Amino acid sequence: MNLTGNTPPARPSLQTSFVDAALTYSAEVTRRNLESLKTFPELTRESEWACVENGGWVGGHWTGLLWLAFSQTGDQTFENGARQWAARLAPRQNDPTTHDLGFLFELSHVLGACVTGDAALKPPALAAARTLLQRFNPRGQYLQAWGPPDGTPPQRGRMIIDTMMNLGLLFWAGGETGEPRFAQVASAHAHTALRRLVRADGSTAHVGDFDPDSGEFLGQDTHQGLSGTSCWSRGQSWAVYGFTEAYRQTGDAAFLHAACKVAGYALARLPTDHVPYWDYDSPLIPDDVRDSSAASALASGLLQLAALDPDPGQAGRWRDQAISILASLWENYSSRGRPEPSILVHGTRSKPHGLMDHGLIYGDYYFVEALTRLKQEGAHFLMK
Repeated sequence: MNLTGNTPPARPSLQTSFVDAALTYSAEVTRRNLESLKTFPELTRESEWACVENGGWVGGHWTGLLWLAFSQTGDQTFENGARQWAARLAPRQNDPTTHDLGFLFELSHVLGACVTGDAALKPPALAAARTLLQRFNPRGQYLQAWGPPDGTPPQRGRMIIDTMMNLGLLFWAGGETGEPRFAQVASAHAHTALRRLVRADGSTAHVGDFDPDSGEFLGQDTHQGLSGTSCWSRGQSWAVYGFTEAYRQTGDAAFLHAACKVAGYALARLPTDHVPYWDYDSPLIPDDVRDSSAASALASGLLQLAALDPDPGQAGRWRDQAISILASLWENYSSRGRPEPSILVHGTRSKPHGLMDHGLIYGDYYFVEALTRLKQEGAHFLMK
């Protein structure tokens, strides 16, 4: 989760003057939510947050927003709030039933330790990383997505592209402890995702199914996309971000190539306002719903890719495209003038499950994270 890095200087043709206003507004919204929320927010319904008691898979995004607001403003209220919400997530460190421990603990405890320098925030994240290792299937070389490690064969045999976002916790734990097992598992999963979920044209499948006992690959599928052969837009953004992080952590050129390939596919399929539809292959385009969270995650991933790509021309392209996405989100998808409690609107949680056109807490988080990357570029701030 390198929020800054050595990003090339801004190109004069692209305006980033909106960044300060967007960050100020985001902090104001976060402050109001901190004052009113009693449980972890996930998505908005009828201008109110629908929440999950134990944090679900999104508790880290809310806590991470508080850390980012503190890093921007220095306001102790945000730090105190972040610590309190992180403490509420801490019992999840021993939850063996989910791959989302990275989302939960990297954005709550690791980011908090990075922002404050407080090493006392690290032990729950290290414990969560050890718990996550329990989900590794050595025969198929993947981290199981859903269900308990001793669940049914379909549960034990399923990997998803989202897990690319949870590998950062393992890489971090390896660096903290010096134990090679963490990075080995993270790298193995990333290589399997590259082989099994990234297609020749640079699109991605959401799901890969295996025989969990033999490790045999059975085929691609989806849970939140249009079909097993389509390209779910948020999954594509997870791939851009996740392969970029895998390259940053390992220096493996295969991951850089993968990040560039999936980024190029996403950018080629964006509509004119730079915010994707929920699935790039929807037959209802242009009359289908968008996913602003796919856009914000893509923008943050592209900015990190711009900081790492050794090709100056490509790096400049990734950065320019990220700025265009963020500017469009600010101008066309922010909640300004609306009663919504989220920062962004028009996010799609899962259209196949009837969850669309919401504010989404993870869309908000990656929007602010991307703005922070732009604001703090070159400062080596918030780096692990």
